[in-house]
Amino acid sequence: MKIVVLVKQVPDSGEERSLRSDDFTVDRDAATKRMNELDEHAIEAALQLVEEHGGEVTVLTMAPADALESTVRKALQMGPDRAVHIVDEAIHGSCAVTSSAVLAAALRTLEWDLVLCGAESTDGRVQAMPHMLSERLDVAAVTGARKITVSGGEITVERQVDDGYELVQAALPAIVSVWDTINTPRYPSFKLIMAAKKKPVTTLSLADLGISPDQVGLSASTSQVLHAAPRPPREAGVKVIDDGSGGVALVDFLAAEKFV
Repeated sequence: MKIVVLVKQVPDSGEERSLRSDDFTVDRDAATKRMNELDEHAIEAALQLVEEHGGEVTVLTMAPADALESTVRKALQMGPDRAVHIVDEAIHGSCAVTSSAVLAAALRTLEWDLVLCGAESTDGRVQAMPHMLSERLDVAAVTGARKITVSGGEITVERQVDDGYELVQAALPAIVSVWDTINTPRYPSFKLIMAAKKKPVTTLSLADLGISPDQVGLSASTSQVLHAAPRPPREAGVKVIDDGSGGVALVDFLAAEKFV
């Protein structure tokens, strides 16, 4: 069984994040960069499936060159066999739609039965990438998995919903996103960390994928931030002192704020 896991380099969600002043994209240089947390669960799910059924796991990312250490090697330390790293300065500012075109082109160069990814990234939180890739590659997409079972040429997924789960089946090949309820990612051993240094990493550019620079980036994005301002400081609340007319003052305040 051949599995590809999509991973993304993101600013650490535990730190304050800001936008660049020139184009209002996320200022990634101003924050600590790491692998998207939910993608770790996707890698763990892939490794468990390969341990059960045999096969190999490939990590695929589209990120700047510095993601090689912060994301690609970190992912390989968990146990995947190899990685593919798409690097091209023209990608900066790409939206989810144009990003999906690049990832789909890269997936066409690989052999795979299953693509796994985190249900969302902590920077974009779009949750649409599996569906976009599904449309571009003409395969099934199943999102929000908390459990994955493979039998023959079919995948069965417990899809997490608010009041329980849905049981969804699809034929392979397929694309599946996972929540953190699916597993607990393994902690890389010293042996795995050392082995990751020797695992093959293939670097691809847009030219390698047959994509023109004018098809990606800010100029080709379907959405763009035109203005941004810092969040205003929190102001003190309004205190209503009950001197016998507190009820009236409270209603007046609620009416002024259009709550009543």
